[in-house]
Amino acid sequence: MGAPKPTLGFPSRTAAALALRADGQSDPQIAKRIGISLNALSGLFASAERLKTAKRAIRPAEVNGRTVLFPKDILDRLVPHATGRGISVNELCRRLVETAVEDGMIDAVLDDQETAA
Repeated sequence: MGAPKPTLGFPSRTAAALALRADGQSDPQIAKRIGISLNALSGLFASAERLKTAKRAIRPAEVNGRTVLFPKDILDRLVPHATGRGISVNELCRRLVETAVEDGMIDAVLDDQETAA
């Protein structure tokens, strides 16, 4: 098994396939969108199911992290920025949020606070 291949803003083809299926897309639509055969897609789903049922050590990110969902159109608009940096869209999102938090830029980025008169 090779390294995960970032696909459509997800860290792997499996993650992309599972997300597209959760969005209600059919297997042929998913395979076409990812650029793989239906047989390969079936293999991704089977592998994901095996991993889900296999006992494994809990990863630190699963203990310490949380999942944040972004609208698909936002993720799609981030693709060129992530691609230009050679990272996944998910990694770009993590870096953007981390930078905004660490540099105290939340209020500047959102600009939703009323200014004192």
